Amino acid sequence: MYETTYLRAASLDEAVGWLREHEEARPLSGGMTLIPTLKQRLAAPSHLIDLTRIDALRGIEVHGGILRIGALSKHAEVAASSVVRGAIPALASLAGVIADPQVRNRGTLGGSVANNDPAADYPAAVLGLNAHVVTSSQRRIPADEFFVDTFETALRPDELVTAIEFAIPLRAAYAKYRHPASGYAVAGVFIAQYDDTIRVAVTGAGASVFRWFDAENALQQDLSHAALASLCIDRDTLPDDDNASAPYRAHLIETYTRRALQALLAS
Repeated sequence: MYETTYLRAASLDEAVGWLREHEEARPLSGGMTLIPTLKQRLAAPSHLIDLTRIDALRGIEVHGGILRIGALSKHAEVAASSVVRGAIPALASLAGVIADPQVRNRGTLGGSVANNDPAADYPAAVLGLNAHVVTSSQRRIPADEFFVDTFETALRPDELVTAIEFAIPLRAAYAKYRHPASGYAVAGVFIAQYDDTIRVAVTGAGASVFRWFDAENALQQDLSHAALASLCIDRDTLPDDDNASAPYRAHLIETYTRRALQALLAS
């Protein structure tokens, strides 16, 4: 690791102030991606700003049909929350299959969403559930505008994720093919049904999470397995790497879309 200065923020204002003061600073919550990155010397921030003592970033609550989860909520907390399970069971289930127990007990919702790893699980839920990302500057960024590219989001350099607000669906489901070592998604599909729309979000199969519009349109017309029977995703848009070839990833997306739909219809 390169030399860095550790700062522990006592408040959100203090953390944001330090981000503005130190251009090369990086916020630290669970550190499940950042710490390994530092160990591999792939990043060299001048300062690490520890957010874990900021109470304003905690809390899970439902109000007015919106499930709001604080950015510092750990994956294990989301998975075990009776509030989350009552509002969006699929989100709790997704949190329970993220990576491994160590990651689930240290990693945070806000950190995962802000990092935007292309194989992360949470972005599929955020995009599939038409969520809004709430920031330290009081912006509420729609999911469709938040995820930009690999490890890139609409966050400004001096902005922090403070909470995610999920619109509660009629029902939802998530299914993924796990990488056997990391537990990350080689392909994961989140489907959410609302009164007037169906959203299908795919993670692990592109530069960033994305919506499969053809599947959405088909399911909007006919919410059944028959609607997906002849549907094929464009293989040319998918990555071809050591984890899976593009044709195999396409097969996984199509298969796990069917599995997510099966779970949704059974809920």
